[in-house]
Amino acid sequence: MATASSRAAPISLVIGCIIFGLGSLIVAHVDIGGWAMSFWRLAISGIVFTILAKVMRQQMPQSKRAIFYGLLSGAFLGLDLALWHESIYAVGPGISTLLNSLQIFFLAAIGFLYFNERQSIVQVISLFLAMLGVAMIGSPEFAHNTAATWGFVTGIVSGAMLAASMTFIRKTHDTEPTPIFMLMQLISIGGVLAMIVPMFIFDTGHILPNTWSEIGWVLIYGTVMQCLAWGLIAYSIPKLSLALTGLLLLTEPIAALVIDYSWLDKPINSLQWGGALLTMLAIYLGSLKPKPRALRRYRFFSRFYMRDYK
Repeated sequence: MATASSRAAPISLVIGCIIFGLGSLIVAHVDIGGWAMSFWRLAISGIVFTILAKVMRQQMPQSKRAIFYGLLSGAFLGLDLALWHESIYAVGPGISTLLNSLQIFFLAAIGFLYFNERQSIVQVISLFLAMLGVAMIGSPEFAHNTAATWGFVTGIVSGAMLAASMTFIRKTHDTEPTPIFMLMQLISIGGVLAMIVPMFIFDTGHILPNTWSEIGWVLIYGTVMQCLAWGLIAYSIPKLSLALTGLLLLTEPIAALVIDYSWLDKPINSLQWGGALLTMLAIYLGSLKPKPRALRRYRFFSRFYMRDYK
């Protein structure tokens, strides 16, 4: 018989993903550079996680290697967020979030190369479906958007950076099991440090919010999108089956696409909608892990990080 928490898990997961999708709307409207926005998001969430770690009396890991891996995971997360923001500016929240979701294929490649995890036929097919879907999305975009190349490159590379961040979360925990709030504090610190130099190089003049309204939106972005939404997803994933988890996580790119089309008046034609649906199907198939070792890896990442940290 299902418990109340297990019945609430799917709803919590969907709400968390929708909140993440709304985060892209904040990025699109606040006049702050992509690298600076990443800096502020991680800095604000770092303060929150530090407070939570203190309240819960969680301790810093003793291993210097574990600390290094946690900081390195944060550096890659900072790059992921910054490039995702740049992609939002170039091609809109919907397409950029969908491209970032391709991280599942980079994660599979890392698992194959470094953890000796074999890929199933379904996963190989899903990769080709994703390539076809991205081509369907991109062909009309390149025809009318001069920034499309930059948007697609940064969106896809952001997925690779997210996969790298998730990999170093695993290495942190493998080196020394680390309490979740302390782990997120390390990740926030690593991301903030990694963003300082590129922020001043690429975002000069667009580092600080200009109005009280923008300050409020940045605070919401760092707390609600980074902490609350993450908490809902981290709470929900361990309580759900792998197949249902992969399906429900697709509500994030769906929400971003709907927001992009309805609120931001992004022109998305039928070919692009078809490509988006095909890409989301590919992402769902790619998230299925039939091999026992791969299943353990996916559940580990799901519990300590979740699929899209945005």
